[in-house]
Amino acid sequence: MTLATAAPTRFAKVSNFNKLWLGQTISLLGSAVTMFALPTLAVLVLHATPMQVGVLTALETLPFPVLGMLVGVIADRVSRRHIMIVADVVRFAALASIPIAAVGRFLEMPQLYAVALVTGTASAFFGIAYQSYLPDLVPSERLTDANAKLEFSNSGSALAGTALAGVFVQWIGAAFAIAADAASYLVSVISLLTIRTHEEPHIGPPLSLRQAGSEVVEGLQVVFKSRDLRWILCATATSNLGGAMITAVFFVYAYRMLHLQPGLLGVADGFAELGFVGALFAVRVRNRLGLRTTLAGSILIAGLGSMCILVAGITAPYVVLFAAGAIVAIAIPIYNINQVSYRQALIDARLQGRMNATMRTFVWGTMPLGSMIGGWLGTLIGVQATIACGALLTIVAALWILPLRERQDKRSVAMTQLRQHAALGSEEFVDS
Repeated sequence: MTLATAAPTRFAKVSNFNKLWLGQTISLLGSAVTMFALPTLAVLVLHATPMQVGVLTALETLPFPVLGMLVGVIADRVSRRHIMIVADVVRFAALASIPIAAVGRFLEMPQLYAVALVTGTASAFFGIAYQSYLPDLVPSERLTDANAKLEFSNSGSALAGTALAGVFVQWIGAAFAIAADAASYLVSVISLLTIRTHEEPHIGPPLSLRQAGSEVVEGLQVVFKSRDLRWILCATATSNLGGAMITAVFFVYAYRMLHLQPGLLGVADGFAELGFVGALFAVRVRNRLGLRTTLAGSILIAGLGSMCILVAGITAPYVVLFAAGAIVAIAIPIYNINQVSYRQALIDARLQGRMNATMRTFVWGTMPLGSMIGGWLGTLIGVQATIACGALLTIVAALWILPLRERQDKRSVAMTQLRQHAALGSEEFVDS
């Protein structure tokens, strides 16, 4: 292929990525509103207990361990773009039901549970297809840059969305603030419909129960036969367990113990979403410190930041929550960008869906468990003690990263994979 013919192809890939990036930025902005407004609605309007809030947050992530690996099999067989479009339409319909019920005055906790479960299921399909679709849009050497841009949007949207959520909740109420998120999914659908890129058709036997089981096992083998992926999985799962415990009781802590106002809390939490700072420096930190030190250090810092939440009970709660949130928000993208890019570049394209599904099944699988434990402990030993336990778990999670090996070629894991493939011929790559 000549340079003249290669250039338009690359331009098309960048253009398609920008469409995905724009749609996701707007969708993430809306999602940040719901992340703040939904538990606020439960605590302040429906007077939910810590256990009820724990169940609510658990239902949002429960589909990942239940359906995750099956979704991965589907994502490797069906158009990933089509999966994402359907998932966005489902999330729009589910969230739109909340303001409708609020107008009719029949909104109750069971409906919030149902919406959380439906949107969580759609998010499971979207998230796995989304991570697996990205390598179809950008060359492997640009995956880290693409993930950095997406993480930048994630943190930037969280900043603006959470701040807006506090204002919206104070101004028009939590139920109507969620309508903004519903509308954002329609924007995401439009952006996905404009993407034109070739997806490799599935080559293999038709899907059956036996075949699905075989491909699920293949996805498990890809992850668990890799020593490095195992350590990343354990670290992320443990950190998510602790984080979910904190999330389950955070709004009870903020509203009932600190007696904070939704508007000011939203502004403080929103401006604390400085994850774009971590996204900007994620690659440079890894190049300077190495992958292992970067991953372990970012988890440790996130755990210490979570522990600082308790200081809000002593003095200046809005300032303390802003500082604690900022520490966590900066650390998380540094971890996520580097470990996700590593995984995407390491594994063959035909196994991306199953690899991502296996990872998400386990690392997100601890989140509903953590939410339930957080709600239970919040009732049993108190909200503050629960936050302390969750932060300690996050700190301990850094220990899983210590055995992680540095790659010989730190500049490009993808080149390492290609060399291994060349040496092994048609044999499937397994990081030994």
